[in-house]
Amino acid sequence: MGRAVVIGGGIGGLTSAVALQRKGWAVTLFERAPSLDPVGSGLSVGANALKALDTIGLGDALRGLSSVQGEVGIRRPGGEWLLRTTGEHAAQRYGDSIVLVLRATLVDLLAGRLDGGSLRLGTPVTAVDAGTGVVTTAAGEVEADLVVAADGIHSATRRALFPAHPGPVHTGVTSWRLVVPRQDVPVMTSETWGRGLVFGVVPLSGDLVYCYATAPAGQSAPSGEKDELLRLFGGWHAPIPRLLAAADPAQVLRHDVLSLDEPLPAFHRGRVVLLGDAAHAMTPNLGQGACQAIEDAVVLAHLAGAPGRQAAYTAARLPRTTTIVRRSRRIARATTLRNPLAVRLRDRAMAIGGRLDANLLLRHMDDVLGWTPPAA
Repeated sequence: MGRAVVIGGGIGGLTSAVALQRKGWAVTLFERAPSLDPVGSGLSVGANALKALDTIGLGDALRGLSSVQGEVGIRRPGGEWLLRTTGEHAAQRYGDSIVLVLRATLVDLLAGRLDGGSLRLGTPVTAVDAGTGVVTTAAGEVEADLVVAADGIHSATRRALFPAHPGPVHTGVTSWRLVVPRQDVPVMTSETWGRGLVFGVVPLSGDLVYCYATAPAGQSAPSGEKDELLRLFGGWHAPIPRLLAAADPAQVLRHDVLSLDEPLPAFHRGRVVLLGDAAHAMTPNLGQGACQAIEDAVVLAHLAGAPGRQAAYTAARLPRTTTIVRRSRRIARATTLRNPLAVRLRDRAMAIGGRLDANLLLRHMDDVLGWTPPAA
């Protein structure tokens, strides 16, 4: 085929490197960090991403871990369900499960599929020439037929290719992530919505639970992030207070939520394509950030041997990801409502909708989770 350079060793970059290698490309992946140590959080791998991972032989490795089972949905802080379904119903509807894993688990699986010598850690990329495909690093220059920029939400490559684009915007939301022991308490996959606050609980394999939370940005935490979470969510329904009490304060991660609200004019320029957060960073409300990066990677590999591959990649991925970014952003706005009347109306609408249509929670995800990869 040719030579490809991948910039970034996250899930999108690793998936694209593995997928391109399987298509016969010689691949070099440059990662600026000295090791592949992902942020210590959980990850939801939807049915769409599992089918994409099947194309590189990794779907079944994940299906053997922890899939969504039992009731799942959205709750009030007191524990009442607003919308719900079951993991089994979702699996039947989409022909596949939704797998819940540590991010590190997927990174390790992907890295283990790379050919020896293709991964260059501790090697930041300093420049990319879209016309010639020359990638400059501290270790020298490499010319590639295809450059895959999977360098994250603050992508330097994106800024160089599209300097007039405004880039990601702050959504006004702060997020926390933590992984805690299960504490021998019943745990089901759920997301609880309050007044401008969200708390999610996701059981993982190995008796671990991934928790995430969001609140309006600017929340002060003078005594630490764990104490701030207890202040905000300590009075919510079980098992939230007990899970928070078990958290290691040093392992609570906090980040502001950004979104690439304005779509890029294209996902390519010259020999360079953008992938994952570099192309379409989104809020976490649909659980599709990593899943869309995985889709990007397998679609790119499918198209990589065809003439006009970069333009074909943009045509295949830009409309879909733009729709998903916008939908996720709308949900994010709904979760930030703080006016008591607006919150009551939001909750009532969800509760009534769920009673009238038992499939409501899944129906709005049909075009997202029902996606299938292109045929080989």
